Amino acid sequence: MVTSIILMNVERLKINDVAEQLEATPGISEVYSVSGNYDLIAVVRVATNNDLATLVTEKMHSIDAILKTETMLAFKAYSRHDLESMFSIGM
Repeated sequence: MVTSIILMNVERLKINDVAEQLEATPGISEVYSVSGNYDLIAVVRVATNNDLATLVTEKMHSIDAILKTETMLAFKAYSRHDLESMFSIGM
């Protein structure tokens, strides 16, 4: 499983709309509105790097209100939750 965190700058009046579109996108497990330099953060969990590339360059690219993104690839999870097993059963 590939996990990625995507930081986004979004048109100010469309933050809620973009968050809802992202939340409905397969592969995006969580979307947060945040304070600071970014407007939204999405947590992506997909099977392969190709799936991540498709999500970022095709699906997210089609959302005009997203002005800028910064994609970070996660190497290792440090968590008390067994994320791999949670997502493998569809949770």
